[in-house]
Amino acid sequence: MSAVASEVAVLGRRRAAGGVRSAFRVERRKLASQLAPRLLALICLLGPFAFAAVLKVQSGSPADSLYGVWVHSSGFALSLVVLGFAGQWGLPLMAGVLAGDLFGSEDRHGTWKTVLTRSCTRRHLFAGKLLAVALFAVGLLALLALSSLAAGALLIGAHPLVSLSGTELSAGHALLLVVLAWMLCLLPMLAFVSLAVLFSVATRNGIVGVLGPAVVDLAVQLLALVGAGVWLHFLLVSSGFDAWHALFVSAHRFYGPLIIGQAVSVLWIAACLLASWRLLRRRDFTSATVSRRPGWVVPVRVAVGSAALIAFLALASNWGPAGVTAKRVDASITPTFNNLTLLQQRELGRVVAPGARLNVLPSCSRRASTPSGPGDWICTLTVFIPQPGAVPFQSTPVTYDVTVQANGCYKAESPPSFVGQQTMRDAAGHQVVNPLFVLYGCFNPL
Repeated sequence: MSAVASEVAVLGRRRAAGGVRSAFRVERRKLASQLAPRLLALICLLGPFAFAAVLKVQSGSPADSLYGVWVHSSGFALSLVVLGFAGQWGLPLMAGVLAGDLFGSEDRHGTWKTVLTRSCTRRHLFAGKLLAVALFAVGLLALLALSSLAAGALLIGAHPLVSLSGTELSAGHALLLVVLAWMLCLLPMLAFVSLAVLFSVATRNGIVGVLGPAVVDLAVQLLALVGAGVWLHFLLVSSGFDAWHALFVSAHRFYGPLIIGQAVSVLWIAACLLASWRLLRRRDFTSATVSRRPGWVVPVRVAVGSAALIAFLALASNWGPAGVTAKRVDASITPTFNNLTLLQQRELGRVVAPGARLNVLPSCSRRASTPSGPGDWICTLTVFIPQPGAVPFQSTPVTYDVTVQANGCYKAESPPSFVGQQTMRDAAGHQVVNPLFVLYGCFNPL
């Protein structure tokens, strides 16, 4: 009897694997034949080249984006700017387009009874659809990453990259870090894909499934602007898109936010898929569909519930310890300013001793009623320059307007009267980026 039972179990596993493979092949062909995935692939392939081509014909740069001021100097910076924009807006929208109508289309066309047969159960169909959409999501992310790297290398050049601590990274080191940065965005993208699947299953509406992740992403972006606490900001579905910043910090290395971001993405994936499966498993496909007259009750309830949830999350954004404080901003911007100043001096042809350090006294404060939290800050860096005579030091204050985000990354700008214009001429007479014009940096908000 035990041999018979084991043989039956083996046959059951083979039948299940065959059902999943069959469903996967069908769903893969369905996705490949649709217009939306093809358009997404075309945008991922040509978008970075179009962006690089626009930068080649103009002198401006997207300075508000992390690494934006360096896009004319290194092709790796262009890839990181594309990654930053994709993580903020592109990948969540792409996830909705791919998976938002994955299950809603069966309800719209009334094909559940047709696709659910003895050889293809709900479990097989659910797994096959998920594998197919995950394959397309991974493929589009890889295509966008390779395209951005190729566009940067061909149209700008695979030149060394300046880290978020102000040190110079070799081309090989920068390439490795950029590839790792793109790989770290895989789990957060799959989290948005899982969220789109949940919208598609729960609402049975393709439009809600497609637009739902984009609306959630917009709400998350707004929540990132408020509150000083770190707990909520690290639990948001998009927190994993900020994990790559830690890779480019060479001073005071930290990996806590990176690990937490990946773990939170896994939790979102598991929670959304588990909720989707439970809804799908309990759904009755045998009874006739009951047509309902459109009304305002359900949309009003959804709108009121969403507003209440966002208001609650806005209050919860202050829970936990403050992630952005004056002490942390001081400790991050001082070595970054020091390293970029030395980099500027080397580009001007001046001899800089290895390990040289400036005497800098920082003073950062937030331009708001509360002394901590993301937002607008002002930092005055007083540089003490040694000089002969009775007065041993000459103090030179440099003031930066700093915009700090909840994830610990910031952009600091100073008037040209303090640090010069955005570009300058190096020792060889070439026009290069002034390292002190815009300072980019990140610190550990934990």
